Amino acid sequence: MGADLFDRFPDWTAIATATLGYSIRELCVDDPRNELALTNFTQPALYTVNAMTYRARLEDGKPAPAFLAGHSLGEYNALLAAGVFDFVTGLALVARRGALMSAVRGGGMAAVIGLKPEAIEGVLASSEAGRRLDVANFNSFDQTVIAGPKADLDAVEPALVAAGARGAIQLNVSAPFHSRYMKPSQEEFTAFLSGFPLHAPEIPVVANATGKPYEHDAVRDTLAQQIGSSVRWLDSMLYLLDQPDGEFEEVGPGAVLTKLLAQIKKRRN
Repeated sequence: MGADLFDRFPDWTAIATATLGYSIRELCVDDPRNELALTNFTQPALYTVNAMTYRARLEDGKPAPAFLAGHSLGEYNALLAAGVFDFVTGLALVARRGALMSAVRGGGMAAVIGLKPEAIEGVLASSEAGRRLDVANFNSFDQTVIAGPKADLDAVEPALVAAGARGAIQLNVSAPFHSRYMKPSQEEFTAFLSGFPLHAPEIPVVANATGKPYEHDAVRDTLAQQIGSSVRWLDSMLYLLDQPDGEFEEVGPGAVLTKLLAQIKKRRN
């Protein structure tokens, strides 16, 4: 991941290695200790490669976007691109975020396929097990991720299938991210975040927590909410689809968000 970028941007490669205390190139290209799948390593790695990819895009002469959005960790890259903080500040924030999130143990997440979000919320509200679960990611009309205790994820799956879901696929994660169970981590991160200067976005950034652009006087509070709040990606994309002359470009490894957008466009009323 990002193998062609580290030589192109030796300054950021050196900054990342010095900030993190390990070789970012080695982690992303070779991963000799099988660490890349651990969230405290995944998050800084993705942030660095995403940042370099966006920097390369600008240096190659592509225009700046009219809007920015990023899914979960990717929101930090959107904020970097909007001038809210510089590369090293974003890296420090992401490293702390990853460390806090990786320290949470217990619980899990499941992707519910083929059932609209409002129907899923209705199923969760109708049982004791469901009420202990939260919607973590509103990804599209057809894909919603729920989070909470694993026993409750198992218990609620039959009701979701009975309501029309094609299944609830449990994800290979260590904790119920973007749920009420992350609130202690959110509180710690809020305190950490207070030590860094944050600027108003120079380009509108659509926030995960609200599905609307960051308000200039609420950047810190909105970013702090993200760890323990739902990722409202569906609302974010619907907001952007309502903007005139919208063309979308995914910046970074893979095409997951492009595929989600295609699902949203297909089912959008």
